[in-house]
Amino acid sequence: MPPPSTAPAPSWARSSGAPADVLVVGGGIIGLVTAWRAARGGLRVTVADPWPGGGAAQVAAGMLAAVTELHYGEETLLALNLASARRYPAFVAELTEASGQDLGYRECGTLAVALDGDDRAELRELHALHERCGLDSQWLSGRECRRLEPMLAPGVRGGLRVAGDHQIDPRRLSSALLVACARAGVAFRRERAARLLVEDGRARGVLLAGGGELTARQTVLAAGCESGRLDGVPPEVAVPVRPVKGQVLRLTVPAGYGPFLSRTVRAVVRGGSVYLVPRENGELVVGATSEEQGFDTTVTAGGVYELLRDAHELVPGLTELPLAESRAGLRPASPDNAPLLGPTALPGLHLATGHYRNGVLLAPETGEVMAYALTHGELPEAARAFSPRRFEGPSHSPAPRPALPQELSA
Repeated sequence: MPPPSTAPAPSWARSSGAPADVLVVGGGIIGLVTAWRAARGGLRVTVADPWPGGGAAQVAAGMLAAVTELHYGEETLLALNLASARRYPAFVAELTEASGQDLGYRECGTLAVALDGDDRAELRELHALHERCGLDSQWLSGRECRRLEPMLAPGVRGGLRVAGDHQIDPRRLSSALLVACARAGVAFRRERAARLLVEDGRARGVLLAGGGELTARQTVLAAGCESGRLDGVPPEVAVPVRPVKGQVLRLTVPAGYGPFLSRTVRAVVRGGSVYLVPRENGELVVGATSEEQGFDTTVTAGGVYELLRDAHELVPGLTELPLAESRAGLRPASPDNAPLLGPTALPGLHLATGHYRNGVLLAPETGEVMAYALTHGELPEAARAFSPRRFEGPSHSPAPRPALPQELSA
């Protein structure tokens, strides 16, 4: 992933030779929110990343879709997603005050639609799953969908309206977290962490690619799918994350064009998911492919074509809009598509990675969970199902029963 800027490090991006309380490896949204919350809790925090604020935040669409992103078999994750969604309004207000920046947060809701009979049947099943889980989604006819969003294709067969699935601009979120971290006293070291330092059976920090060392009482690997590539991590605590490539387009709705979409619109076209996320600034985000291509972030003609083709079937007028940008990012996926949070079997080493397609959504809850873990040495009870130790081998006791949605903190 190229850096968001090649400008020199700002004056607040400092480093210190003294050991930190916490070293966060990775300056994406998850790393930054972990650092910010830890610093607000009184810990001395350093972030190691060549380009803090870059990474997946520069590509992600920013859907806060705890309900419409629900997949069969992921009910365990649902409670964590819902808890984080509930935190978002207060989180945005606090971060806006701390940074002085607008985060592009919109409580606009989401509309998931079906374009043919098979899609309609699948969406009906999803609606039934929502009802079984006690979630708020409303079934609409095709006509009702088009009444809400007149730009939709005439063939839309029905849909689900989810008022509680919102959106945020990840680029603005990342920028605000950078400023908030600086104001909270977080130190930044703009270098790549090359190797975990382990002494006397404990993580002590990292060796940097340039040869220097950063030491800390506790180290957090929060570098997305790169977390699994850090040398020096003992095999028994290896980080089981893999990259899943996603190509995303950004279109521009010209000034004076008139209303286009008022909310996030999602659909399944030819078995693949497509979404359109309208920003208040006239940007329209179209995504995203899902490709098992390792660490490749090449934007391909095929990926762009598929996204435009599927989006055109959903909203035919979309192909008249200027194409402003095409990018590819990497989602960090764990074996069960749920995040890895908190202490590992190696003393002093924590993980905050594996968020897959929910990294932006889970930012508020991850910050709270990690701040608690770094202060208390263990996860809060409601998050223990997401301990990294669930993958550390058959000798480890199974994770406790996950909390139900109503049992998690708001």
